[in-house]
Amino acid sequence: MKTPHIAIICDWLIDFGGAELVISHLLETFPDADIYTSVCYMDHPMLEGRNIYTSWLQRVPFFNRRHKLAGVLRPWAFRSFDLSGYDIIISSSSAEAKNAGYSKRGKDTKHFCYCHTPTRYYWSHYEEYRNMMEFGFFNALARLVLDRLIGWLRKLDYEAAQRVDFFIANSKNTQERIVKYYNRESEVIYPGVNIPVIPTAGEKGDYYIGIGRCIPYKRFDLLVDAFNTNGRRLVLCTATDTHLFRELRSKSNSNIEWKYRVSNDEKDELMKGAKAFLFPPLEDFGLVPIEAMAIGTPVIAYGKGGALETVVDGVTGVFFSPQTPEALNQTIKQFEKMEWNSEKIREHAEKFSKKIFQEGIQEFIKNHAK
Repeated sequence: MKTPHIAIICDWLIDFGGAELVISHLLETFPDADIYTSVCYMDHPMLEGRNIYTSWLQRVPFFNRRHKLAGVLRPWAFRSFDLSGYDIIISSSSAEAKNAGYSKRGKDTKHFCYCHTPTRYYWSHYEEYRNMMEFGFFNALARLVLDRLIGWLRKLDYEAAQRVDFFIANSKNTQERIVKYYNRESEVIYPGVNIPVIPTAGEKGDYYIGIGRCIPYKRFDLLVDAFNTNGRRLVLCTATDTHLFRELRSKSNSNIEWKYRVSNDEKDELMKGAKAFLFPPLEDFGLVPIEAMAIGTPVIAYGKGGALETVVDGVTGVFFSPQTPEALNQTIKQFEKMEWNSEKIREHAEKFSKKIFQEGIQEFIKNHAK
């Protein structure tokens, strides 16, 4: 039996975050796969020696460096790829990558979509994205365009989802949304992280930590408001230089320290020394809390969404609710009265290892690609 020709599709390759970690694990699992994406401006070892194909958006002035404004165009960019030479398409998507192979694919080609969430800004978080846009001068125009086109964009997204042969959800929370918005069934395979070989428990510092993209739904604003009030030390790490990042940094008190584009080693050291990792968004899953637990650091998370599937209340972390600075501060007070066992926290994280993820993906595709 010949080795299947595989294409791995992702929404874009700009910064390295949780979605890109999944891509790197897929590339390790399928080392001969080609990569297709809308635009690529990321320099990362996982891309070395790879065949990378970008869409025509990469060559369009203005939109090529403002990929968030190109959402209206991305369905067509992905549909333009000719994937007829591939046996298997694997899209890893929270946006429009699932449009790949919509028409230009072989009659026996199977499309597997690893879905991080149905497209957030069309469905579950539409109002939030509309009201907290990050386009600066273009906000008013973007809202006008989105209001006029949202019905059509949802139709395109739904149609693309119907052309996927098999959905894999990154969590039970996402699985429910796939049914709600796409009326499709899916298999849950949790994404994985690298689990340190050597236990990393050690002395904790006097600070809390938050890590992620500084975009509206990640709720860094909630962390800043909470710690401006409580006066405790907070370290915030981000790799996104957005208007929101600059706004929040300017309003942060001296107890809040911002770090921009830290290395993986520095991030791990900061996470290891933190009292707790703070996770305020309503996320479909969330890999960074698992990374924190993998090095023995407890998590304080908003008590809804994917965090309920990864954090064990009172064992590996605690939850706060509602999603307000006041609720977070109250939970921090409770957290500081509790005892935490770093080894137990780390043991729990092993359930979400890279190895388990890769084996699950391989098995699912092997069983359904026939």
